[in-house]
This record gives sequence, structure tokens and C-alpha cells, in this order.
Amino acid sequence: MLDKLNTYITDNKKKIIFFIIAMCLSILVAGSISKFGLLGPLCAIAIAASGTFLVYAVKNPRLAFWAYFAYCFCLGFLVKSFLQVPVGLALEALLLLTWCSILINMDKFNWQNIKNEHVILSLIWFGISFLQILNPYGGSIVAWFNELRFVALNWLLISPLVFLIFNSRSDLNKFIIFIFLFSFLACLYGVKQLYFGLTSGEQQWMGMGNEMTHIIKGKLRVFSIYSDAGQFGASQAIMAVISLALLIGPFSFGKKIIIALFTFVFLYGMAISGTRGALFALAAGVASALFLSKNFKVLFVGILLCGSGFFILKYTTIGENIFQISRLRSALNPEDASFKVRLDNQKKLKSILKDLPFGAGLGMSGMNGITHNSDKVIANIPPDSYWVKVWVMYGVVGLIFWFAITSYIIGKCSGIVWKIQDPGLKAKMIALTAGTVACFICSYGNEVMNGMPSSVIMFMSWSFVYIAPWLDKKLNQTEPDGNNHH
Repeated sequence: MLDKLNTYITDNKKKIIFFIIAMCLSILVAGSISKFGLLGPLCAIAIAASGTFLVYAVKNPRLAFWAYFAYCFCLGFLVKSFLQVPVGLALEALLLLTWCSILINMDKFNWQNIKNEHVILSLIWFGISFLQILNPYGGSIVAWFNELRFVALNWLLISPLVFLIFNSRSDLNKFIIFIFLFSFLACLYGVKQLYFGLTSGEQQWMGMGNEMTHIIKGKLRVFSIYSDAGQFGASQAIMAVISLALLIGPFSFGKKIIIALFTFVFLYGMAISGTRGALFALAAGVASALFLSKNFKVLFVGILLCGSGFFILKYTTIGENIFQISRLRSALNPEDASFKVRLDNQKKLKSILKDLPFGAGLGMSGMNGITHNSDKVIANIPPDSYWVKVWVMYGVVGLIFWFAITSYIIGKCSGIVWKIQDPGLKAKMIALTAGTVACFICSYGNEVMNGMPSSVIMFMSWSFVYIAPWLDKKLNQTEPDGNNHH
């Protein structure tokens, strides 16, 4: 009898374990209903789902990262929905879980792959940022740590991921599809905000002083599920650049129709955000894509079209009664009040920073400055630009380092793209490189490349371009006749 039972248990371990877990959950749900009502079983289900996710994420770091990436897109919405809850901590928790899973399964990965310039430069920038704790200006340690997470730590932790766990053509395609779908959903939610109104949490967030920057001439600057309208508009412009670049790739007519539809959606999202800097991101990104494609005839036509667009905005009043067009037009007006305030703020910062070659330290500018270093004059002057923010925190020395590192990576990516042989892969890499150019340029007007999800898209894009020569070589080996299918 015991032998038969032992044999049955051995042969049906999974079924028995599943039955025991199901029974325990059933008892837990039943007990929680009697004690807490409907909230009880919901919590029990959430705990069970979280436990299941953790088990699978520990086995598969890809799952943990995709959850992190999705959370990056939704963070702004969650912050506004749960204003009193530090939902941002879950972001680091998911990224930490990704790395814990990688380390647990470290034997499965080729660690030699992370010995490359992108990872090394992100490590150098992290070192420079970490040493800002020694800045004599005397800022808050909490502000320093909070800023370090976004300006350097995220870059350091994200840059190696492509080289370790996302280094196939399939991963590249999934990445592009992922950012397209989430950006598309973000635009749809933005349309909902524009035509059907804001949620109670979003209205409360607007009432905390944000209506000053998000209600212009009685019109809402749509911010969708992102942190603010600036991040939403810039992200949509970046995605428009990527989709426009893909349109010139050797893809089927059906795929081009789908890409074109995405492009129109992203351009509309950019327009309803009222983000003026996105206009320059679009122009710079498209110009870089056309240049990298070596399609100089199209580049010339593109320059003419962009020039015509800028001429219409600058020297005519066409469409002035449409809020989105008048908002874009103000970006080209040197007499614009907002532009003058920015210049005045930069003059104030220049006088303070003249004796601070290494800046005022991390967390001394922007939201962290206002929250944790409000006793410092420099912390209360809005940077209005990520470039300016880097200048405030790192000084002219740090700004030169940062500018050199970023420009070098973009230049390196451009050189890599130039040499890729496979037409389909080349088109995708042109799109990703052009997207990072747009992100970099757009950050002059807004804090874009230091925010979610633009920063993660940028770091991942750079890493994908860095592995492109390897993917290109692999494609040529598998399809020696060069007849690749896309």
C-alpha cells in the first residue's frame, strides 16, 4: 500500500503540488472573503500572481525586463493615480529583479559581450556622477541619490542587457514592435484626455501647480500616461522619426502601410502635446535618417519640405486659429515670453556657476533641487532643459564630458550603420540611430533623455546598433545569396 502511494506521488509530483497550492489558495480566498469582503480575494489573487511572476522572472530575466519596460511607459499614469504612494520604487525593483535573475543564471550568458565602448562609457559616466557626492557646494545626499538613479545608474544597468540577453534579430524586432504598440496606446490615451477629460487623480495633479504649464490659452497640453506633456510630445516625435525612417526600408507594401499609419498617429500625438521642442527633434531626426540612408535625393527633398514647413511657421499666419499650430509657431519666435524667461534663467545660472567648474552637484536642479535643496538659490532656478541641467549639476567640465560621450556614441552608431550590408537590418538601425539623435536634440528644450520611457529607448537603441555588425555577419552567413526576407 505504502509502496503504491510512494510510486504514485513520485509519478505525479507536479499534479499533487498544484492541487496543494490550489487548495491553500481556495482556503485563503474563502477566509479573506468572510474577513475583508471583495478586497480579500483580490489581494490573494494579486499575491498569487506576483508569486508566479517572481518564479518565472527568476528563471527568465527577459520577462523581468519586459515588465520593467512596460512599467516605464505607465509610470507617469501610476504616479498621478496614486499620488501618495511611492510607485517609482517598483521601477528600480523590477530592474534589480532583472539583474538578480541574470546573476542567478549567469552561466547561460556570454559575459565577454559586455566588453564594449557603450558599456565602458556608461561606467565612466556613472563614476563621474558618483564622485559628485564629494561636491563641496553642499547638497542633500537624498537628492544626490535620487538624481544618480536617473542620470547614471539606469544607463549603467540597461546598457549591458542587449549584449547579454537581447542579442538576436528576433529580440530587435520585438523591441521595435513593443515601443510602437506602447507609444500607440499612449497616443490613444492622450486623445481620451483631450476629448473626454482627465481622471480625478490627473485633475488633482493639475491642481498642484501643473496647470500653469499644461493649460495654455485655455487649451490642454496633453500628457497621456507620461510624466508631463514635454515627455509625451518628445517621445511621440522620437517614435515618428523611427517610423518615418523605417518607411524608406525594403519592407513589403503591407508593412509600409502599417508603419505609415503609426507615423500619422505619432505626429498627431506630438501635435496635441503642445511640445514645441519636438518640432526640432523631428527635423533633426529625419535629416539624420535620410543622411544615414545615403539617399541624398530624398534628403534634398526632405530639406526643402522641412524648410518650407519652417518658413510657413515663421513668416506666415496659416493655421494660427489652430492651437497646436500656433503653439509650434511660438517655438520660432525669439520674442516669445517663455523663451525670454529661459534666457534670463540661463544668465542667472551663468553668474552662479562661474566659480563652480564642477557644478553644484547632483540633485541641485529640477524637481530634486526644489524638493531637497530649496535653501540654495541655484536649486530654485528652473533649468528648462536637460543640457542646462547637466551644466548646473556637473559644471562646464562635466557638461563637456557628457556632451563628448553622447556625441561619440551617436557618431559611432552612425559609422556602424554606414557599413551594414543587410538592407532590412540597415533600415532598422538607421531608424534607431535617428531616434537617439532626435532624443538628444529634443533634450535641449526639455528634460527628455533623463525621463521615462525615452531614456530606456535611447540606451537600448544604442546597444542594438552596437551589436548590428554581429547580426549583419550572422545574417550573411545564414543567407549567403543575400536574398533576405523581411
